[in-house]
Amino acid sequence: MKPKAPGHLSKEAKSLWQQLTDEYGISDSAGLAILKTGLEAYDRAGSARQQIDSEGLSIFDKFGQQKAHPLIPVERDSRAAFLSAMKQLNFDVEPLRDKPGRSPGR
Repeated sequence: MKPKAPGHLSKEAKSLWQQLTDEYGISDSAGLAILKTGLEAYDRAGSARQQIDSEGLSIFDKFGQQKAHPLIPVERDSRAAFLSAMKQLNFDVEPLRDKPGRSPGR
């Protein structure tokens, strides 16, 4: 049975979940936990990016001084967490299938 993507993930993250669990056969609890954490970070980085894009790279503080948007570190750290999770899952190896459909012998 294919593991279902967690309901709180974005549509894009759910799509990545399906692609990665299909292509790499992730079904063990540790792998799924790492994937879930990574995709949560992916969503968090995307949310921060949207707000930064909307509000600009800098903001003005209460004294009228321009400073970097406070969500820039959130985006950076979330991207790093996502990439770390992907690295932990060893996605630099060949996928189980190189094309859509069932693997031979299944």
